[in-house]
Amino acid sequence: MKVGVFSCKPYDREFMSSRNSNFGFDLVFLDCSLNNETVELARPFDAVSVFVNDVIDESVLNSLQSFDIHHVALRCAGFNNIDLEHARKLGIGVSRVPNYSAESVAEHTVAIILALNRKLLKACKRVLDSNFELQGLLGFNLRHKTIGVVGTGAIGKALVTILTGFGCRILCCDPSPSDDVVQMGHQYVSLEQLIKKSDVISLHCPLNAGSQHMIDHAAIQNMKEKVMIINTSRGGLVNTQAIVSGLKSNKIGYLGIDIYEMESELSNGDLICETITDDTYQRLATFPNVLITAHQGFFTSESLQQIANTTLKNLQYYFAGKICNETFLP
Repeated sequence: MKVGVFSCKPYDREFMSSRNSNFGFDLVFLDCSLNNETVELARPFDAVSVFVNDVIDESVLNSLQSFDIHHVALRCAGFNNIDLEHARKLGIGVSRVPNYSAESVAEHTVAIILALNRKLLKACKRVLDSNFELQGLLGFNLRHKTIGVVGTGAIGKALVTILTGFGCRILCCDPSPSDDVVQMGHQYVSLEQLIKKSDVISLHCPLNAGSQHMIDHAAIQNMKEKVMIINTSRGGLVNTQAIVSGLKSNKIGYLGIDIYEMESELSNGDLICETITDDTYQRLATFPNVLITAHQGFFTSESLQQIANTTLKNLQYYFAGKICNETFLP
């Protein structure tokens, strides 16, 4: 079967091709995203595979159905970029990768927390300039600090496990509490309580109508002074304008993000010679207490192996006329 793999980077080719030796699909790798402008490229395929910044809206789904394509294999856990309701109406199946080395994102989250706290980027630049002054690099101990973890699925739970080793007090918020987290001695509270009591707030929940902009102006005003906010989940969980206001007023002491609300507009790779016209992003990047990474939390060899393997298994299930309840969306 012929599968169009959109938003394909060199590492996608490497890992998908390596794992495909066990499946035997005819994989065609395309650098471009799948959206309304590029959907015609999908016409020759029996199924398509997409990533987080592909836009699978009603129009794209209508085109896919007209091409006799009835399955979209997401290479990610999130599915806010696809119109699921319309896919169901058209009889187009959707699969995803719900678990792919949760430790990769959790460890990246901890790396951001430590880098922000100990001001490692600033320290490195100083030393490279032969400046060994410590003034301005003061951090704090994580031990006994209150960390708020919003969402304790696989990634959130992995983060809780790591931070338990740091001796943190951890508050969690999730509509489906984890027994493992409770057994570790941690407490579930409301989002409002978590926001008020946490020194560090880390987001690990899906983006949907209920979570869109959960961190807004009102939420930020209820946070501790100099709070640290970390988002390695989905950009739309935070109201970026509210974040900028919080940074300007010094209410937010630290911000670490691996994703950005409008990141699809910045997903063309190396833009060093181009003008970025997103004023909000440009303003964020000017703050010395902000650390931004380019959606790389998942980017470990273990994760890429799992993503490739699960995606190809999902396609195998589809072509065999089967459904995997763990990875196929209803």
